[in-house]
Amino acid sequence: MVTSDEAGVPERQLTARGRATRERIVAAAAELMAERGVASTTTQDVQKAAGGISPSQIYHYFSDKKSLVQAVIAYQAEAVLSFQTPLLSKLDSMEALEAWRDAIVDLQRERACVGGCPIGSLVGELADRDPLARAQIASSLARWEKAISDGIRAMQDRGDLDKRADPDHLALATLTALQGGLLMTQARRDTTALEAVLNVVIERIRCYATAWPPNPAETLRSDRY
Repeated sequence: MVTSDEAGVPERQLTARGRATRERIVAAAAELMAERGVASTTTQDVQKAAGGISPSQIYHYFSDKKSLVQAVIAYQAEAVLSFQTPLLSKLDSMEALEAWRDAIVDLQRERACVGGCPIGSLVGELADRDPLARAQIASSLARWEKAISDGIRAMQDRGDLDKRADPDHLALATLTALQGGLLMTQARRDTTALEAVLNVVIERIRCYATAWPPNPAETLRSDRY
């Protein structure tokens, strides 16, 4: 989260009331930017959505719109990763990978495939025109990638995956597939592409399993899709 002078008053210096106000502003901005886009969201829009915050309050916490956008990126990254933390923290088995896939697919179904990744959706708007925002988004995605890589590496260290497997490469491929799959759910308004691509990367990881191929009599959970 942005806590330096880039965002007005450093967060560590805020009172409890001040932190609550700042968080309300960021949450309102995040919702509007996800719905309308960054460029189409004005500080006036944020003021209204945050419950009639005054312009002086906005600029008390954020020096300009760019610093507010940086706070929104941090907010969205925490929201995405916090939702997945229970699964990402135990992503050290094929069953856990499948449960993670199921949770993401189910979430998109619940959302009727409206809206993709809150982090990834910011890339198109910001990556080519705001270097600081691009770096912050890349860092957020790197945290996500590392959580996946750590789980795959744990499987390898335990002997469940062959030493030829490259956890970092497989994690990058998994996250890249996920981002593309989420984009396709928005375009198609169904989860077919997301399910397909996640199944493919999971089966690729399964190819390195030391017990591969599995007993033909066993039914893989991936058959659910």
